[in-house]
Amino acid sequence: MKSLFERLRSRRLTSAFILLATLSVAIVGGSFAAHGVRGQEKQNDSADATPLKVVNSSTPPNEFVKIARQVGPAVVNINTQTLPKQTTNKGRRNPHSRIQPTPQNPGDEDQGDQPQGQGGMQDFFNHFFGGQIPDQEGGEDGQVRESLGSGFIVDPKGYIITNNHVVEKADKIYVKLSTDPDSQDLGRPARVIGTDKATDLAVIKIETSTPLPTVKLGNSDSTQVGDWVEAIGSPFALSQTVTAGIISAKNRTIEPGASGQFQHFIQTDAAINPGNSGGPLLNMNGEVIGVNTAIFTQSAGYQGIGFAMPSNTVVEVYNDLVSPSHKVTRGSIGIQFRQGLSGAVNRVYGFKNGVLVQEVQPGGPAEKAGIKPGDIITAIDGRSIKDGDDLVNEIASRRPGSTIRIGYLRDGKQADTTVTIGDREKVFADLGAQQTEKDTEDKGDVGEAKLGIVVREVSASTAAKLHTSGVVIQSVRSGSFADLQGLEPGLVILRVNKQPTGTKDQFDAVVSKIKTGDDVVFEIMDPRRPNDGLNYVGGTLQ
Repeated sequence: MKSLFERLRSRRLTSAFILLATLSVAIVGGSFAAHGVRGQEKQNDSADATPLKVVNSSTPPNEFVKIARQVGPAVVNINTQTLPKQTTNKGRRNPHSRIQPTPQNPGDEDQGDQPQGQGGMQDFFNHFFGGQIPDQEGGEDGQVRESLGSGFIVDPKGYIITNNHVVEKADKIYVKLSTDPDSQDLGRPARVIGTDKATDLAVIKIETSTPLPTVKLGNSDSTQVGDWVEAIGSPFALSQTVTAGIISAKNRTIEPGASGQFQHFIQTDAAINPGNSGGPLLNMNGEVIGVNTAIFTQSAGYQGIGFAMPSNTVVEVYNDLVSPSHKVTRGSIGIQFRQGLSGAVNRVYGFKNGVLVQEVQPGGPAEKAGIKPGDIITAIDGRSIKDGDDLVNEIASRRPGSTIRIGYLRDGKQADTTVTIGDREKVFADLGAQQTEKDTEDKGDVGEAKLGIVVREVSASTAAKLHTSGVVIQSVRSGSFADLQGLEPGLVILRVNKQPTGTKDQFDAVVSKIKTGDDVVFEIMDPRRPNDGLNYVGGTLQ
C-alpha cells in the first residue's frame, strides 16, 4: 500500500509538475518557432562556448540554518488513522466519518451569551488543518481515514507535544522521526498520555530504547511583536519543512465566549499550512515559544496569519497531563459574566475595572459565599481585577479546595467574602446537568431535549401490524443526535439500549438516564416496510 505521503504527492503535486513541464515545452517550442528557421542557415557549431563551472565558495550559515539543524531532529511527523465505524444508516453521511469541531464546552466563569457559532470572520478560521486529505474526508463505511500533523519531543524517553485535534478521535497514531528511513512504513506506534480540549494540546508517547533528541521550551511572555520566529513541521506531508516570519501580535483570542477563554495565541506570519498542526514555533535562540495551532484562511492554505499556543501555557498543561491524573485541573467559582461591556454600563454601575456577575450557579462556590448576580468583582486576595480574562486566569490557576478572598461592589458599597475554589470540570458538569433538567422541564419532552426527537405511542393498528409495541417518531430536529443517526418521522422505536420503550413513559424513563458520553442504540422498525424486520442504529451522545 502506498504511503500517505506518496498518495498526497501524486494527488496534489503531480498536476503542478505536469503544468510546469507543459509550460516549459511551450516556451521552448515558441522559441524554436521564432528563431529556428534562420538558425538553420548556419552550421550548428558551439566550439566557442565556454563550459560553466560551479563556484566553490561557501556562505556562512545564518541563524535560521543553525536553528533548523539544532531543532529539526526533535520535530516529528504524526500520522493518524481513524477506523470505519459500524452503522446501519443508508444514504446518510456517517457522523464519525469526519473530524468534528471541538464541542462548545461550558466555560469556567463563562462569558455569557456572546456568539458561539460560525459566522463572519470566524468561518475562515481553520483549527483542524492537521486533518484529513479532503478527498478522504467523509468516506463511506469500510474506509480508513488518515490525517497528518506535527509534534516535537520534549523528553528523551519519548514524550511528544502536539495538538489535541491532531490525535482526537484517532484509533491509531504513528510517529516518524527525522532520522527514520523514508519508506512506506507509517512510523512508530504512539499512545495518548493526556489531552486538553480547552487549549487544544495533547501529549503522546513513543517507546524508545535510546534517548531521543529534545527541544527547549522558551519564555513566551518575554517575546515581543516584531521578533523573528521560525516554524518547523510537516505541511502537506512534506516533513522537516522550515518557514520563517515575525511575531505579528500577542494575546489573540480567535473564539468568542467560554470556548476561547483559555486560548490566547501568539500571531505570526511564518508560513503555516495543513499538516503544521502541533509543530513548534521557535525564537532566535532555538527555543519553542509556541505550538502552531490555527490559521486564518479563505483558501484552506497560508495567507500570512497563523496562531500558536504560547509556551508558558503549554508547560503548565504538559505538567498536568503527565501527572498521575493525566488531566488539567482548573479552579472555578461557578459564575458567568459578560465580556466587553460598554462604557455606559461601567458608568451606571460605578466601576472602571472589574467583572459584572451575570449569573451565579445554584449551589456553586460563589453562591455559597454570598455572591449574587449584579455584583461587581473588583479584587482577589487584595489584588485588583482588571477584566474577565484576568479573573479567569487568576481563579483557574488555583487548586480546588483552596480559598480566596473576593472583593466586590454591591449597590455601590464595597464588600468582601471568602470563596472555596471548586473543580471547574465538576462545577460545570453539575451546571450542564441542571441545564439539561431545566431544558427538559421547559420543553416538556425528554426525547426532544436530549436526542432531538418527539415521539408518541403507536396506534393499535400499527402495533398489530408490527406484532409489538413501541413509540413512533413524530418529528426530528435538524442537526440533532437523532438526525445524525438517520432517524426520521414514521419510524417506530421498540427499544433504547435494550430497554423496552413500548410506552411514552417507558421511553422517557430510559432516555432520562442517558448522559453525555453514553452510547445510545435504537432498535427500530419501519411500519411501511414491516417485512424488513428490525434495524439497529446508534452512536455516542456528544
